[in-house]
Amino acid sequence: MSGRHRYKEKFLERDITPSGEIMTNSAYAPFLTSLGWSDFFASQIEPHEIGLAPKRIAEVHRARLSAISDAGPVKLTLATYANTADFAVGDWVLADPQTNLFRRRLERRTVLQRHTEGRKALQLAAANVDTLFIVTSCNGDFNPARLERYLALANQTGTYPVVVLTKVDAVTDATAFKQEARGLQRDLDVVALNGRSTDAATALSRWCGVGQTVALVGSSGVGKSTLVNTLAGLSNVQQTGDIREHDDKGRHTTTARSLHSINGGGWVIDTPGMRTLHMSDAAEGIDTLFSEITNLAPRCRFRDCTHAHEPGCVVQAAVIAGALSADRLARWRKLFEENRNNTPVQTGPHGNRSTRRKKY
Repeated sequence: MSGRHRYKEKFLERDITPSGEIMTNSAYAPFLTSLGWSDFFASQIEPHEIGLAPKRIAEVHRARLSAISDAGPVKLTLATYANTADFAVGDWVLADPQTNLFRRRLERRTVLQRHTEGRKALQLAAANVDTLFIVTSCNGDFNPARLERYLALANQTGTYPVVVLTKVDAVTDATAFKQEARGLQRDLDVVALNGRSTDAATALSRWCGVGQTVALVGSSGVGKSTLVNTLAGLSNVQQTGDIREHDDKGRHTTTARSLHSINGGGWVIDTPGMRTLHMSDAAEGIDTLFSEITNLAPRCRFRDCTHAHEPGCVVQAAVIAGALSADRLARWRKLFEENRNNTPVQTGPHGNRSTRRKKY
C-alpha cells in the first residue's frame, strides 16, 4: 500500500456526499487529535486535497518552516513565492505526505498578532491558541497597564486569558498582586506560582490537557522560558536568563517562537518578550476588558461622550462616587484612543472614508 493511501486510512474516515461536500467524524489519527486537529480544520479540506497531510507549524525561521505531524517532525518545502512571515507557530497546513511540499495553509481558529510601531503590517505571534498565559512576576515588573494590553489582545482574538504570577517564592505574600490582577477584568483567572516548581504544571493543568494549546506572553525576564521548561518536563527546552537587580527587568532569552509538547498532553508556544504592545483592531477586546465602563456608557447624556468633561456623563459620575477608579478610566482612554488611531481606515464604495472607530 502506498504511503498516500496508508495515510488516508489512518488520518480520517470520511465520505463525500453527492454534492461533493465532505462529511467528517471524529475518527482522526490519535496523534493528530492530540496535536489539536479538529472538525474546524478537517471541514476545510476540499475533495481534491483528500490525500494531503495536515501538519502543524512548530517553528518559523527566516527562510524555512518546521512542522509536526503523525509522521514526526519535518522540514517543509516551500514554493519560491512563499514568505515565512505569512506563517505563525501553531498554524495548520496541508502538504504532500511524501515530499513535504507545502500546498495550503488552513484558516486559523484564533490568531495572536500585534501592531508594532513604524510598521503597517501586523506581526504574527501564534495561531490556533486555546489559552493565553499572560505572565508577569511578583516584583517591579508587575504593571496593570501592560497586563490590560495583553488582556485586550486575548479578548479580541478569542483566546481564553489567564494571568500567571511568577516568582511568588521571592515575596512574603502574593495576595496583593493576585487581588490587583483579578480586578483588571471580570471573572479573570489568576494563578500565582513558582515557575521552577513541579507544582506549577499542576496549577496550570486544567488548561493543558490533550489537544489543548497554550501560549505564553509577557515582558522579558518574568519567567516565561522557565515555565515552558517546567510544563514540558525538561530542563533545556528554552534558555533562561537572569534579572537585572537595579530595575527587575529581564534579559531577553527567547529569540524565536516554537511549539513544545506538554506532559499533560497539550502544547505550549513560547514567544519572545514584548516590552511594548500597541493596540490596533481591538475595539471589542477593549470593551470586554473595561466592561464596567462599556456598560455605563449607553446611559450618558451624549451618544459620543468621551467621559472627560461632558455634562450628564454617567462614567464620570461613577468616578466621583468612588465606584470607578480614575486611573482605570485614564487607562481605558489611552487604549481607546491608541486603538482608534492605529486601526486602519476603510474606504467606502464611492471613495468615502469610514472608520471602525467606536463612539460612546
